[in-house]
Amino acid sequence: MDKYKKLASNTIIFAIGTFSSKVLSFLLMPFVTRMMATGDYGSADLVQQTVNVLIPIVTLQVNSAALRFALDKAKQKADVLTVGVRTTLLGFIAFLLFAYPISLIQINDFRLGDYIVLIYIFVLISGFRQLCQQFVRGSGHVKLFAIDGIIATATTLLFTILFLGVFKWGVTGYIVAIIASDFCSIIFYVFTAKLYRYVKPHLMEKGIAGQMLKYCIPLIPTVILWWIINVSDRYMVTYFVGSSANGLYTAASKIPNFVILFSQIFIDAWQLSAVDEYDSQDRARFFTRVFRVYSGGVFTVASALILFCQLFTKILVAPSYYESWNYVPILIIATTFSCIVNFLASVYMAEKKSLMALLTASSGAITNIVLNLVFIPKMGANGAALATVCAFLVVFATRGANTRRYIKIDFNLPLMLLETALLITQSVLMLTLKSGVVLYAIEAVMLLAMLLVNIKPIKELAGLILNKFIKKRRNN
Repeated sequence: MDKYKKLASNTIIFAIGTFSSKVLSFLLMPFVTRMMATGDYGSADLVQQTVNVLIPIVTLQVNSAALRFALDKAKQKADVLTVGVRTTLLGFIAFLLFAYPISLIQINDFRLGDYIVLIYIFVLISGFRQLCQQFVRGSGHVKLFAIDGIIATATTLLFTILFLGVFKWGVTGYIVAIIASDFCSIIFYVFTAKLYRYVKPHLMEKGIAGQMLKYCIPLIPTVILWWIINVSDRYMVTYFVGSSANGLYTAASKIPNFVILFSQIFIDAWQLSAVDEYDSQDRARFFTRVFRVYSGGVFTVASALILFCQLFTKILVAPSYYESWNYVPILIIATTFSCIVNFLASVYMAEKKSLMALLTASSGAITNIVLNLVFIPKMGANGAALATVCAFLVVFATRGANTRRYIKIDFNLPLMLLETALLITQSVLMLTLKSGVVLYAIEAVMLLAMLLVNIKPIKELAGLILNKFIKKRRNN
């Protein structure tokens, strides 16, 4: 299959699995924000984000190695999954020793000890779900990945309504719903992909465990650094401003997830193509062309979100959360550059240069911490959003320069500067004028300008997807 058609085909498949689950998170927001006060929503988010940073530490980020080594045709799939299962279990056993010190952590009125049992169950179940998910994806079962996305959507909806709406368990119900949905996904993968056939602890290729751990262990601090850039500001907002402010900030962060929705669908498919085509002679041209299509789409979606951020906030959250829209424009810019940076991570993945991913991410994490301490006391939650923007810009600069050692991607920097200037202008106008016909007219003109400068890559993306869709319909 032609490499562009294969990328388009995988993009469609991943869209089916990812779109439903991501859209559900938006559709559930009105329900969740009505069932939970701003302080409770902020606490639930801190529990979830704490688990997100614990999983790569506890599991040694072995799910990333499962994806990368399952893509290698020379590796035995059973060896890859066996190492993943063994590493996850041993890591969790070691993690049990830290229950008491973790339970003592407290930030203002938020105590991790109140949710320590939930946190441990959450880490174990979600850690195994991520391992199954990445192994199945790397093994080429992309349709199962898509089906699981649909099932996860249905189970999350069911359990959230049950535990939060019917039982009214509050923060506990919000977390238990995620855990129950993840457990259903594990059961689905185990039986549909027959994963039980791949776990053979006594029959392993010599050295496979060492190779996988050599790849994934440097990713542990990398993931933590990404967590620092993306999430640590919520802890700092809680510390400096309070849980209620963090609840508003958390709600605001959901709107930029529309950009991530677009990005993640593409990146899931792109990672497979990046590895498959990395040794081809025209890889620089391939990467450059795909980057232009991808970045053009990301910037255009971001521009549209800034225009409609007030409307989306009004639709998606309870009235008590409406003021959260003031944090959305700057967070959208931050999310845009996080998506651009994620594209460059595919180069490190193909090269198996996980150490370089660590070093470039560290520049952003340091920037984020320093600027959070400076901006949040002066600007509140918007200071955290601005610090995140700066952090991702630093990572893009360092990673863009470094990846040229492996592959020379033409980023078309003048165009990217123009796109960035449009987003910044939109954000400043939205936060300054706040409402009015003049504001929305100017915002609409700027969205049109963003569409015009990206019309070629957008048409290429639409053409690839539509041609593949039409061909599939004809074959059926």
